[in-house]
Amino acid sequence: MRVIASFIISVAVLFFGFYGTIVLIFSTSKDTYGLVSAAFVLTLLIFVNLWVWGQFAKKAVKFSFICLMSFFVLFVIVEGGKAWYQESLKIMSTQDVDLTQYEPFQNNDRVAVLGKEAAMQLEKPLLKLDGSTALYPVYAAFAQAVYPEGSYDSTNSQVQSTQTSGAWASLLKEERDLIFVPEPPSSIQAQAKNKEAELMLTPVGKEAFVFFVHKDNPVNNLTVEDIQKIYSGEITSWKELGGNDEPILAFQRPEDSGSQQMLRKVMGNKRLMDPPTDQRVSGMGGIIEETLDYENRKNAIGFSFRFFSETMVENKKIKHLDINGVAPSIESIQNDNYPFVSPFYAVHLSTATNPNLETFLEWIQSEDGQLLVEMAGYVPYHR
Repeated sequence: MRVIASFIISVAVLFFGFYGTIVLIFSTSKDTYGLVSAAFVLTLLIFVNLWVWGQFAKKAVKFSFICLMSFFVLFVIVEGGKAWYQESLKIMSTQDVDLTQYEPFQNNDRVAVLGKEAAMQLEKPLLKLDGSTALYPVYAAFAQAVYPEGSYDSTNSQVQSTQTSGAWASLLKEERDLIFVPEPPSSIQAQAKNKEAELMLTPVGKEAFVFFVHKDNPVNNLTVEDIQKIYSGEITSWKELGGNDEPILAFQRPEDSGSQQMLRKVMGNKRLMDPPTDQRVSGMGGIIEETLDYENRKNAIGFSFRFFSETMVENKKIKHLDINGVAPSIESIQNDNYPFVSPFYAVHLSTATNPNLETFLEWIQSEDGQLLVEMAGYVPYHR
């Protein structure tokens, strides 16, 4: 009878244990979890059989069982605690930013207002606008200034944001007339050329590409060379930079994101290292599919654009790093003293046909348009 019971129980434990281990490996993408799960199943199998055969009453068996189970419980507590801690220190991503607070004509106090009627009022056909989430506040303010009053949903309307990658895709499909984005990468330029179209760039404003760390990280300043060496993998510890003796977790973004393209520019001729999977986070590119703009643990470093990470996210657990001794302030951006100043553009295809396009672009570069850029919290391009 014990043989049959042992066989049935062993088969059940192995079946469910194997299934659970496979699920755990695929759901977490961590081999360590799979190894611990397999060890747990093997331990359970041994002690269940000892119980069936009446050996569990022995003190040595009981003591071994308690010690091993304590190890597994401790592992779960430690790993769960680490996951909770990392989650608690995440910087809210672009997708988590509530863009409704910047939508035109919704009486939102976050939308910049000229305080007077704009010199130009747009009439139909209205331009279909899209762009990076970090730039939505400024072009939403443009729309409120010159578009007819109405409802303009931030996710699906004539004034929407599908982030940098989505905006480029919509423009190239000619579903959008004008998008607000950083400088186009070579891959986008090639796609436009394949369509026998040219990308027409109108400078709107300037932004700082910033690097940030946890506020408790003692490092406050890095050089351009330091940044390059961190992201090429040459510098791997904060101790090398005057910080704590901790490894540097250098997070990156998806390839089609505007900030990842900016990082590549920062790297110059340096080779950008391939980050581990869990250090390439989405964020600021994809609204909710992108999770955050970077887990910000005390030994992590991430990057973004100043207005997004300083104003739209409002996370008090981070601090922006000075680069070459210069802080990413509005003044240093205006004077081009900060090393990583990046213009942003209103971009349309040379094949665009909307008759209001040129008038709108002229207004953006006018005194009113550039004043609105400043009032929205960005740095005007023409001042």
